[in-house]
Amino acid sequence: MQTTVYDPASFFLLFLLITSTDEDPRPPRPVPMATRQAEVARRIVSKDGHNNVRIDNVEGMVKLYLHDLWTTVVDMKWRYKLTLFASTFVTTWFIFGVVFYFIGMGNGDLEPGANRTAPCVVNVKTLTGAFLFSLESQTTIGYGFRYISDECPLAIFTLVAQLVITGLAEIFVTGAFLAKLARPKKRAETIKFSRAAVVCRRRGALCLMVRVANMRKSLLIQCQLAGKLLHSNVTEEGEKTQVHQSAVDFFMDASGECPFLILPLAFYHVLDERSPLAGLTAANLRTRDFELLVTLNATMESTAATCQSRTSYVPQEILWGYELQPVLFSTTGGRYVADFNFFDKVQPSNDAAFVAGGNAEKLKLEEEFKNE
Repeated sequence: MQTTVYDPASFFLLFLLITSTDEDPRPPRPVPMATRQAEVARRIVSKDGHNNVRIDNVEGMVKLYLHDLWTTVVDMKWRYKLTLFASTFVTTWFIFGVVFYFIGMGNGDLEPGANRTAPCVVNVKTLTGAFLFSLESQTTIGYGFRYISDECPLAIFTLVAQLVITGLAEIFVTGAFLAKLARPKKRAETIKFSRAAVVCRRRGALCLMVRVANMRKSLLIQCQLAGKLLHSNVTEEGEKTQVHQSAVDFFMDASGECPFLILPLAFYHVLDERSPLAGLTAANLRTRDFELLVTLNATMESTAATCQSRTSYVPQEILWGYELQPVLFSTTGGRYVADFNFFDKVQPSNDAAFVAGGNAEKLKLEEEFKNE
């Protein structure tokens, strides 16, 4: 059997990777059945759009993450990235300081008395002095008291190797910092979704509605809102899939697929016979088991980078018979004001027929419980 041996640097990087993730590497504790009813509804995507799935028991996880070293470093938390940044410089200073120390030892520079040959590194007699020389060389502070002799080719070669290797390391670490700062993920966090979705009538049709807003003044272009219904499904052959994905189309009036997202907008999905949510009623809404994933893909006007913002809704977060309250108001100066105090607020639907229908379904459900 072939055994793979990893160097200490690989294990150090793996330690940073494991501790920098938001997931708990320990196995979950068993939850008593009596307390499961009080738990928050399970979901694949959290409300803030983060992945809520933990990956366990993957063979060769260390090797996989080391092969994709760039993504591993970019995804690290800031505190671990700063630790890696500082340790990279200190480690290279120390390693090459030890190398220069041994070069001087081999050349006889550390022996007391006059040197029989020209020293490789002038005025370096201790390991501390070799470390300071390595630091001064790498950071280009200036040699001053310590410098390399032109009669020692090995020391010259070591200095060139240090500058090349540490230059590449500095480029990698600095690039990882800039990549983390410029990630579209931060821009996606300024896109806000309504906390709850509502079901009401719009233009005579029963619709599910969500509200989306851009929190920055810089525009988002080529906006596309899409949905995925995540639910269990049984095929015609009797095979059961735990997570089946069905497309959920959202519209915004007549603006087409790319609305102008300068104001908070309400997107709607028609609950007709073609909808994956067909058959959804006020009576069975709380008994259905599904998760509605909503994603907004857009291009940032300032950088032309593509960003995606996500959220999800479970049945407990879908309000039947309610409408989204208006958030847009006008001022005397001719400007519009989007008041986000009303962004997540809803109000009962003013559609009398819709409300009556919802009450009828509720009464019918209560009557069925009484008969049972």
